[in-house]
Amino acid sequence: MSRLLYIQASPRRRRSKSIAVADAFIDVYKQQRPDDQIETLNLFETPLPDFDALAVQAKYTVLRGKTHSTDQLQAWKAVEAVIEHFMSADRYVLAVPMWNFSIPYRLKQYIDILVQPGYTFNYNPQSGYRGLVTARPILAVYARGGQYSLGSETEAFDMQKKYIELIFGFMGFKDIHSVVVEPTLQGGPDVVAGKVQKAIRQVKQIAADF
Repeated sequence: MSRLLYIQASPRRRRSKSIAVADAFIDVYKQQRPDDQIETLNLFETPLPDFDALAVQAKYTVLRGKTHSTDQLQAWKAVEAVIEHFMSADRYVLAVPMWNFSIPYRLKQYIDILVQPGYTFNYNPQSGYRGLVTARPILAVYARGGQYSLGSETEAFDMQKKYIELIFGFMGFKDIHSVVVEPTLQGGPDVVAGKVQKAIRQVKQIAADF
C-alpha cells in the first residue's frame, strides 16, 4: 500500500480549476489503486509554522553543529514535523493556481519549510547539490487566467510552472508530470469548460500509470 499526498494550494476549493482537474485525477487513481492511502492537504486550511527569525536561527544552529536553545529547538521541531509529514508520502499531486505570475504565498511558505539541507537535499563541494526526495512521482496541475504557452510573447511571465518544476527537481524529483489549464479568464465559459475537460482527459491518462 502506498501513500499519496494531495496538496491543494488554492483557497477557492469548488471554484478552483486546478483543484477540479486534480480531483478528476484522484477519482481515477482511487479506482486504479483502491488500497492506497490518500491524504488531502489544503495549505490555506492547514497551520504552517512561520519561517521567521527564530526558525532561521535554528537552521543555522543545525548547519554550524551547535546546540539549539529551548526556543530554537521548539521552532525547529515544528519545521521538522512538516518535512517528515511530506517525506512520508510515496506519490504527490499538487493543485496550484497562478498568482501574480507565480505561486500562492502559502505554497511558497510550505516550500520554504521543506527545502532544508540534510532533509530534502544535500550539498557536497565536489559533486554539488543532490536531491534526497527520489523515486517518487508528482503530478502538478496548474491553472492560470492568461495564456503563457511556449514561444508566446507572455512565456517569460510564467514563474509558476517553471519554479515548481525547478524546486521539486532540486529536491530530487525526476518523474514530474505537468498539466496546464489556460486561459481560465478568456474566451467565455464554454471555452474555459473545454480547457478544463481537455486537462481532465490528460490527468486521467496519467493516473493509469502513476
